Amino acid sequence: MIVRDEFLSRLRKIFGLNLYEAKVWTALLSRGTSTAGELSNISDVPRSRTYDILESLEKKGFVILKFGKPIKFVALKPEEVVERVKKNLVVEAKERSKRLDQLKNDEVLKELTSLFTQGIKLVEPSDLSGALRGRNNIYGHLDMMIKNAQKSVTLVTSAEGLSRKLESLKEAIEKAKKKGVKIRIAAPISMKNMKVAKEFAGLAEIRHVKDIKARFCILDNKELLFMVLDDDEVHPSYDIGIWLNTPFFANALGNMFDLAWQRMDPLSKVK
Repeated sequence: MIVRDEFLSRLRKIFGLNLYEAKVWTALLSRGTSTAGELSNISDVPRSRTYDILESLEKKGFVILKFGKPIKFVALKPEEVVERVKKNLVVEAKERSKRLDQLKNDEVLKELTSLFTQGIKLVEPSDLSGALRGRNNIYGHLDMMIKNAQKSVTLVTSAEGLSRKLESLKEAIEKAKKKGVKIRIAAPISMKNMKVAKEFAGLAEIRHVKDIKARFCILDNKELLFMVLDDDEVHPSYDIGIWLNTPFFANALGNMFDLAWQRMDPLSKVK
């Protein structure tokens, strides 16, 4: 049986399967019921691996084991497989979340923290940087940065970015404000996003920016996250952010922004 590589690749991504699992599953779907040996021949998967693969598919809810001589495997309807996979994902996510919550008071977390605090001294400042691809990853990192803020958060964004940040970062900004963190947000403001700007005004000092087109975040004048592309011209999946842990540069950029901040119009003057 020949199955296109593109189709197998999509199955692997959607259902979280490896290549052999995808091949054996599609082979079984084409037969309905089959033995491991037959599926090995059809799918071009080594016979020595086929039983392991079928056992894995059974645990994941893709197939049913039918006892007899020889042992056979029965394919389930794809619709039923989808429902089983969804349920398994929910159960697995809850279990992982529970285990992570339990780590808060566990010795493992203390040891990990010890490794980090001791090891971080050996890392060169130039190594404390990274690239983030995709807007979801960028906002996930922004959320973490804001939650870790101790003194100040400065956000410069686009008109559309202001709306996105209210949706994605509101909770983190609220928590930062309760800690006494000074939060400033600069963005192009018009009647289109005035409602969003007013919602932010209850959480941060917000001003209208006219002559600066940029997207970045400065945290405590120590960390910096900036986006290298114009969000009007890039698909969210290909957006790129650069994170730097550099007090020297972040402080310099923060001081320059302070000068620009004085020239920006407060929300009350925006028409």
